[in-house]
Amino acid sequence: MTDLRLEDTIFQDLKRTFAGISDRMEATRRTLRNTDASAVGESKLVDDVHSFADDWAYGIKQLGKHTQGAVKMIDKIGEEFGKLDLQLAESLKAPTKQKGE
Repeated sequence: MTDLRLEDTIFQDLKRTFAGISDRMEATRRTLRNTDASAVGESKLVDDVHSFADDWAYGIKQLGKHTQGAVKMIDKIGEEFGKLDLQLAESLKAPTKQKGE
C-alpha cells in the first residue's frame, strides 16, 4: 500500500457516533411527543408546554435528518478514499521513466 492511509475504523467510529445521535434524537422526539403536560396544571402553561414540545420535536427531527445525512457522507468519503488509495497504489506500481529515456 501507499503512504496515503486512513484506518477504516475511523469511518466506522464516525458512523456509529452519528447513527447513535440520530437514534437518541428520535427517542427524545418520541418522548416529547408523548409528554403529558396536564401535570403542570394551568391551561395556558399546558398549552405552552405543548408548543415547546412541538417546536423541539421539529428541531430534533431536523437534527436527526442531518445526522443521517452525515452518515451517508461518511460512507461516500470512505468509498472515495478507498478508490483514491487504490489508484495511488497502482500508480506506484507503474514503471517510472528514468531521465534521458
